[in-house]
Amino acid sequence: MISPTSKWRMYLALTCLSAFNVQADPLMSDAEWLRTMVFAAHQTNFSGVVVYQSGGRVEMSRITHVADGDGEHERMEGLEGERREVIRNNDKVRVYLGDQKVRVENRRSHRVFPSLLPEQMQALKENYLITQSEEDRVAEYHAHTVVFQPKDNLRYTRKMWAHSESGLLLKAVVLDEHGRIIEQQAFSQIKIGGKDIDRKWIKPSEDDALHLARHLEQASHSGAESVVSGWQIDAIPVGFKKLFELRRSISDKKIPVVQMVYSDGLSGISIFIEKVSQAPTKAGLSGQGAVHVYNRRVGDYLVTVVGEVPPRVVIQVADSVRYAGG
Repeated sequence: MISPTSKWRMYLALTCLSAFNVQADPLMSDAEWLRTMVFAAHQTNFSGVVVYQSGGRVEMSRITHVADGDGEHERMEGLEGERREVIRNNDKVRVYLGDQKVRVENRRSHRVFPSLLPEQMQALKENYLITQSEEDRVAEYHAHTVVFQPKDNLRYTRKMWAHSESGLLLKAVVLDEHGRIIEQQAFSQIKIGGKDIDRKWIKPSEDDALHLARHLEQASHSGAESVVSGWQIDAIPVGFKKLFELRRSISDKKIPVVQMVYSDGLSGISIFIEKVSQAPTKAGLSGQGAVHVYNRRVGDYLVTVVGEVPPRVVIQVADSVRYAGG
């Protein structure tokens, strides 16, 4: 069963040529290394097992990425429990949960390991001190390390290990203010490059295609739409910029919710606003790894803030939400 925090994590993340064989020089500048890491996540063919760790929680998934003449194709498969699979063809994402449940979405943002870095680097330089660190080995590959140290206490430190030849991200950790690991994602095994990576999953089967066509038809009537909702956030941390504001349907909600998404280049904050009944709703904070969720009642609405930031920040943001009209 998917935990509430994991469910919100999925919404936060969904709102990674042939072999890439550039010999990345460890002596490149920080900016050159960042550009190489961004490029590698989109243009490298690879398949490997990723281990996600947070506290005592461990999750394993297989990620396969293919770039060809038709664009980018990516498959993420959960390796434990019931079927959990996400397949992306360019900006079209389909999600399988169990045997029958299928959801189709248009990708709005993509910050799924190993594609964690934005194409625009300016926001990173504004909000983080970026330094190169020690050489290391990850999943039997030589890796070069980059540290992102925040310039304030409103976000987490991040450390990333990239394959020294291609620049592909192999490991990423999130650290608290004391340098302790909050969560980490890393390839335990990976094959980089080559033409023998399985590609059968890229094109859906005939049955899947019919099923997906029905969901696309439904999505055209109930999908997300950009809005100016009239809701205002007064305490977004410095450096976070709004990416979009929309009204969208969520599977377990009867009424579409308003969603606003902000990012500083590495960390994301989403605000969900939904109409609720008159039953009292208590404010509450929960979290898993670097992601924290806080909700509070504002009149007849429930405000839920999900962020890859310290817990005090999601509380600060939620407490500043107000309706300004429109």
